[in-house]
Amino acid sequence: MEYISPEKNPYYKESAECVLSAGFVLVELQVVPQNGNIHVTAVISPSDPKKDIGVADCSKVHHLLGPKILELLQNNGSDVTEDNLYMEVCSPGLDRNIKNAWEFSVFAGRKIRVWDKNVSDWVAGTLLSSDENQLVLESEDGTKKSVSYVDIAKAKFFNL
Repeated sequence: MEYISPEKNPYYKESAECVLSAGFVLVELQVVPQNGNIHVTAVISPSDPKKDIGVADCSKVHHLLGPKILELLQNNGSDVTEDNLYMEVCSPGLDRNIKNAWEFSVFAGRKIRVWDKNVSDWVAGTLLSSDENQLVLESEDGTKKSVSYVDIAKAKFFNL
């Protein structure tokens, strides 16, 4: 699994600040031009891993983020308007496949499982911490295990 900073996305930093002002974390942002329109998908997560995201939360972020994305696109020379900007704001979902090792920093405190190539099996636990190279999981019995990202084939949320 690769660790890719979301800062490489040209609209991420400003969008993340906007989402954070509403009390959420921007997990993923996709801005895709398609047939003269711009399709934006934003995945948000609560700051507290014990809380859930509801429709009202997504709506709140949509109302804040829409004008910000429009402004960012127009400042970059796009002729996008409200009429051809389509935006979806959603939660990570219960069974999210973690696509980028950077996401582990957002999901600290959540229960996850990773497919560890060294043991050819799932390793599950509560995500205690992560950095640019590895994560630390705590199993139900209190055992802590570090797993390097190069050893992770896939990862997803998990309910122990």
